[in-house]
Amino acid sequence: MTSLPWLDPDQLWFPPAESALEDPDGLLALGGDLSVKRLILAYRNGIFPWYSDDQPILWWSPNPRCVLFPEEIHVSRSLRRTLNRRYFHVTADQAFGRIIRLCASTRAEGTWITEDMITAYTELHRMGIAHSIEIWNRSNELAGGMYGLAMGRCFFGESMFSLETNASKVLMVHLANQLRIWSYRLMDCQVESRHLLTMGARSIPRAEFLSILRASIDRKPDQHDWRFTWQWSGPEV
Repeated sequence: MTSLPWLDPDQLWFPPAESALEDPDGLLALGGDLSVKRLILAYRNGIFPWYSDDQPILWWSPNPRCVLFPEEIHVSRSLRRTLNRRYFHVTADQAFGRIIRLCASTRAEGTWITEDMITAYTELHRMGIAHSIEIWNRSNELAGGMYGLAMGRCFFGESMFSLETNASKVLMVHLANQLRIWSYRLMDCQVESRHLLTMGARSIPRAEFLSILRASIDRKPDQHDWRFTWQWSGPEV
């Protein structure tokens, strides 16, 4: 780690994402701060913070990068049956504070979502950059959720949790289709997982990710108001 750049909180910059380490994959820099300006600069350049309370701020840009292209969302036969039941409904920006804290507290393996992270992303939410997506059951109880950042035609998914079976999958279907309608180019998933891969996400070279990012980050989406209008058209089998 001693060879990595240490970022001065008083100087707003990042090294190029391409200079990140191969081992650990994607580690780019340390230090700096979680100011709004630094976070915006980071995401614009394919970089994100990921660290724990006992570490300095660590900045990452992994290679390859896991992404979901909205038009490639995969709906399995069993998930179609769940969607046909219409047991869940999805909203946006109705409970950001609850969502980010549940993302932190429901992870059995621990969390990188520190109090400083919660403060920083809550400020981004106030600015209309960070968003929460909520999924509710028929009793209007929270069944799952996600938060992330919307910049240009890119959505950067940060964390997701599920309190009921299939809730996160239904959320992903609604989010992907809503992003597709709004002409978003991609959803950044950062690092692949089995859950994401089964939903249609795939890993692409960092160079390809950065190329798409640079072409999309300053393009306005077709809608700025985060009201979800897409509905499952079922029944389908």
